Amino acid sequence: MAEELEIEIGPTGQVVVRTIGIKGSKCIDAAEFIARIVGREESRVLTSEYHETDLHVERHQNIHRRH
Repeated sequence: MAEELEIEIGPTGQVVVRTIGIKGSKCIDAAEFIARIVGREESRVLTSEYHETDLHVERHQNIHRRH
């Protein structure tokens, strides 16, 4: 899934930023970047993607045989 920022600006000027496909603390970095542009952050809701990691685990198995 691609990483996206969804930015909604309401009629009163309130800005809502949603991160989509950005896992772990990278989503907070992206949202804070937008918050610096628009001013201040009034609230924050962490999604389930925040609690996911973007790690890739590789498993290697060495088999040594005795003759």
